[in-house]
Amino acid sequence: MTAIHSTHIAKPATVSTVMLKVLAALLPGIALSVYCHGVGVLLQLLLASLTALAAEAAMLRLRGVAVLPALKDLSAIVTAWLLALSLPPLGGWWMIVVATLFAIIVAKQLYGGLGNNPFNPAMAGFALMVVSFPAQMAQWGSPQLPLDAAAQWQWIFLHTLPAGSVPDAISSATPLDVLKTGLRQGQALAGLLPQSSAQGLIALGWLAGGLWLWRQKLIPWQTPLAMLAGLLALALPLWLWQPAQYASPLLHLLQGGTLLAAAFIVTDPVSGASTPRGRLIFGFGVGLLTYVIRVFGNFPDGIAFAVLLMNMTVPLLDQYTRPAVFGHRKGRS
Repeated sequence: MTAIHSTHIAKPATVSTVMLKVLAALLPGIALSVYCHGVGVLLQLLLASLTALAAEAAMLRLRGVAVLPALKDLSAIVTAWLLALSLPPLGGWWMIVVATLFAIIVAKQLYGGLGNNPFNPAMAGFALMVVSFPAQMAQWGSPQLPLDAAAQWQWIFLHTLPAGSVPDAISSATPLDVLKTGLRQGQALAGLLPQSSAQGLIALGWLAGGLWLWRQKLIPWQTPLAMLAGLLALALPLWLWQPAQYASPLLHLLQGGTLLAAAFIVTDPVSGASTPRGRLIFGFGVGLLTYVIRVFGNFPDGIAFAVLLMNMTVPLLDQYTRPAVFGHRKGRS
């Protein structure tokens, strides 16, 4: 039989190609993060990348797997960048190192490496840090009181500030943390709303990157839109009911890494649902749980916990939302 070749049949993209495009899609948000928070963001990315590569290489060697081909797929770098962009940009060097080690070794390699991890590694690393070190995770720095590059590096590595630096430059809480704490203390919502547009500006970078990935057909539309719909399903009616008690839906969309998660976290093809209906349920569940934890839970943001909880449902979602095979009745086997 003669082989048939056609220029209309596209070759499947390699893992490294997909991961490289994901890294490229993160660049607009990274650039805006550096603009708002300073070069500490770049240092966190560097520390996370080096730690991820070292941890991945060590675990692959222990497992007897070829190291170089696995490192070239860039999946460890993607995990590292997502973690670095989720943690405080002025967090101590040890924070991103510990989080990345946990993400790569425990949440990824101990399950068998890429394609076998049931939980999103970046969110597992983030959850470990926010549970273990809540005070340090709440210190995001103030865009209104920026530190210069040298001061940021000094704080990250030595935990000291140059003479004359303002302490609030490194101890400001996130807008969601300020909002939750203030409301519990009986303060008026209007006085707790963020005065800076930094997070909203960065969120536009994540949105741009996500739209580009969708245009490249690298992420499905169901999961991101369902996540945002799930978040709005609670944020909108509660805000309309008591606008003096519950923040607007727009604030929830632009704060707390919502758009970063919608574009780059819930779209993870390994730990997320793989069927169209499953993606809708998965994303909607993440959005609902995110709002519940943000507003009624003990943590200022709930994205990581929402993702990890919904990761547990993926086997059932994939099993019960599989499309029926043509010519066969749909079964539950």
